[in-house]
Amino acid sequence: MSNRHIARKQMLLFEPDTLFRRTVAMTARALNLGHIHEAASVLTATRMLSMTAFHGAIIAVRLAPTDPPAYDLSLLDRVRAGKSASHRDMPIAVMVEQCDLDLLASLQARAVSRVLLKPFRVRVLLDSFADLARCADLPDRSAGQDRTTASAPPDGYHGDRNS
Repeated sequence: MSNRHIARKQMLLFEPDTLFRRTVAMTARALNLGHIHEAASVLTATRMLSMTAFHGAIIAVRLAPTDPPAYDLSLLDRVRAGKSASHRDMPIAVMVEQCDLDLLASLQARAVSRVLLKPFRVRVLLDSFADLARCADLPDRSAGQDRTTASAPPDGYHGDRNS
């Protein structure tokens, strides 16, 4: 797949850390790794998911503010339940500070394509955008097409810290 084809892919980056999010998004755009839409809050990401058909997403997963021992997986649940403009099977990678077996099982149940453990190099995130774009050749729901079979996750689960 050419960088020109990848550049047309709509990608969501949800990351509350402004400096990190802006750096990654600007670098990804400069490298033609897709049209990166940035969201700094769950509310903004939810609104964007309801309005735009994304081809892939990288989502920061953090502890839920209402239930501190639990993680907020509401964005993943929204997409997988078909409550967004994106295809329910779109590839999603998550960024987490730590990942225990319970969280990993929850992410696997939601068909997460890749798990990125922080801290990692920005290059890891840029490579993830490229991988998501390559495996995001799903018909757009907005075009009235539906997909009848689900594809396997592109790379399995990656939990390596690349520092």
